This record gives sequence, C-alpha cells and structure tokens, in this order.
Amino acid sequence: MSFQNPVFIPGPTNIPESLRKACDMPTIDHRSPLFGKILHPAREGVRKVLKSDTAEVFIFSATGTGGWEAALTNTLSSGDKVLAARNGMFSHRWIDMCQRHGLEVDIVETQWGLGIPADRYEEILRKDKAHDIKVVLATHNETATGVTSDIGAIRKALDAAGHPAMLFVDGVSSIASMDFRFDEWRVDVAVTGSQKGFMLPSGLAIVGFSAKAMEATKSAGLPRTFFDVHDMAKGYANNAYPYTPAVGLLNGLNQACSMLLDEGLENVFARHHRIAEGVRHAVKAWGLKLCAADPSVYSDTVSAIRTPADFNATDIVAHAADKYGVAFGVGLGEVAGKVFRIGHLGSLTDVMTLSGIATAEMCMVDLGLDITFGSGVAAAQRYFSGNSAVSQKDAA
Repeated sequence: MSFQNPVFIPGPTNIPESLRKACDMPTIDHRSPLFGKILHPAREGVRKVLKSDTAEVFIFSATGTGGWEAALTNTLSSGDKVLAARNGMFSHRWIDMCQRHGLEVDIVETQWGLGIPADRYEEILRKDKAHDIKVVLATHNETATGVTSDIGAIRKALDAAGHPAMLFVDGVSSIASMDFRFDEWRVDVAVTGSQKGFMLPSGLAIVGFSAKAMEATKSAGLPRTFFDVHDMAKGYANNAYPYTPAVGLLNGLNQACSMLLDEGLENVFARHHRIAEGVRHAVKAWGLKLCAADPSVYSDTVSAIRTPADFNATDIVAHAADKYGVAFGVGLGEVAGKVFRIGHLGSLTDVMTLSGIATAEMCMVDLGLDITFGSGVAAAQRYFSGNSAVSQKDAA
C-alpha cells in the first residue's frame, strides 16, 4: 500500500492535510477553560451538520459501534422490544448488539440490495396496539451493499401508525456526506463516527439525542458507565469529560465542521452525488451492476459492484493493494466474494475519483475480466465534464 495514493474504502476516509495538522496539537489541560473552547464549538458544529436546533450532542472516545451502544444503553431496559430490518452487514451487527443486551428484536428480513421497507414497518407498528415496541432502528446508509434507505419515509410510517416508538438512525456512513435532517425527520438518536464524512481518523463516536430520547434516559435500566450521557453532560457543564478525552480528535472535529459548513452542506451533498454518479457511469460502461437494486436506493458514499458469478471479487481488492498500492473495500457477509466496494466519500474530488476508477479497471483487465481499458474512465470523464464541480472560487 502506498501513502501517496488516496484510499477508496468506505472509511476511514482520506484526511485533508489541514485536519491532520489540527489533530496534531500540543498537550493541554483537558479540565481547563481552554478545552471548552474546543469541545463546545465541536458539539455545536455537529448539531449544525445534523440540521438540528435542539439535538443534545455527545462525543465519546470510541467508534460508531460505541455510538450504537450509547443509544441503546441510555434509553432502554432489558426485555424491551425494538423493530429493525436486516438488509446488510451493519444492520445485522446492530441487531446482534441489541440481542446481546437482552433486548427483544422484531426483525424484518430484507434482501441485501434493498432499502428498509417503510410499508412493512408501518404494518408492524399498526398491529402493535400495546406499543410494546420502544425503538425503531434504521440504518440510513448500508455500507456493505451501497444502499440508502429513506428515513423520511420511516418517520411517516411511524406517524401513520400513530406509534410513539423512538427512531434511532445509524448515520455512520451518511452524516456529513449525505443530507441528514435530524429535526425534520424527528430522529431521536443519530449515530455517526469521526472517520467517514468528517474526514478524521477513527476514534470518536458522535451521537445526537432528542428531548424525547433524553427523557427516556431517566428510566432506562440497561447498565452503562463509559457511555452514560448524564455523566457526559455533567462533564460538559464544567468544560470537561468524566474521563480523559481525545483532545486532538476533538480539535480536528471542530475544524472539520468548520470546513463542511464553509463549503456549504448542500454543496457537500452535491459533490458526493456527482462523484458517486461518476462511479456509477463507470460501472455501467464496464457492463457490471451494483448490489443496490435500483437507482432509488443508490448510495452517494459507497458503491458495491457485483462481479460475474464465477469470479471472486475479493481478488480485485487484493490485486489493487499488491500491484498498485490502492485500497478498495471487500464484500462483507452475504455478499463476500460477490462484490468489491469503491468508497467515494469524505475528502474526495473528481480527479481523485478518476484515479480509483482507472485502478479498478486495470485490476479487472489484469485478472481476465472482459473489461475494455478506458471504458469506465471515459464514461466518468464525460459525466464529470458535463457536470462540473463548484468552482474553486465558490468553494473557497
């Protein structure tokens, strides 16, 4: 692997030099007012990225998985019932975590490649007359399959059923890259991490709690210590943590939010969509298909690309790393060996993306697939040329 080449995995993503430098800072007293000047702007920046005026933002020294656990343990008790769709590896892992915590999970088994079936959610919620279901789980962007689900539709399903369940959303590979509307969708807990759209190293679990979720914390019975939001809130009130925080990463998060907001969130989302479309044009030119079933669920942060049935897609990833020093993502779970993944999120440009498309193309030709040199690159070039990026002047 080469440090000079960008990565095309769906996280951790490429780190802009300014953010790398922001994380590389001298030691400060993390219980001093100086730390508060890093912590509070970072939390406010995340709130703005979530498009929320009200979310209580908590930032743990962990990853998105820790964020999942914080969501569950702060709001639920053993034996509580949750509703979840299993349509990929990461929704599967959140379900597994629920079961390990003694929660009862009503699982909607969904074909990998499809989004969460909001209509099925509504049907189940309507039948739950006793309101036993306390939480509805939704993976906004299923990283294993390159599938995005409609969170707005899930909120409408809850409302149509007249059900009071809370809505928890895994936005690990969507938040800060794709449109996310915490307040409008009335999300109760949103979970993300530092290493995707925020363009930082792994190490921060970032969660937003609604007022309803905060109220649920008062009666939640699941044990938690490290992830207790009340302990965190008490620390925040004194410019501190209940334990030693990752100060450098928090400083990086503060700067990352400033970068995203300076670019303009709608410009960030448009950039991700344009780059994703370039990749999708390349895939079509190669004669291949995405794991995602149709354009309505195509992800703007990662594309899972199916290879012929008699071909091991993992070979492309291994070959790219060994011969060209470039990282792509392997298939996971049910699609292991059937797809390879191109991550196109975070700090990425049209030009960087073309290098990834070209590398994937070389690998497939090297490995004997019926791919024509330049076909995918040319298709992406034509798309990028006709759909130019925001000008450097506007971006600045």
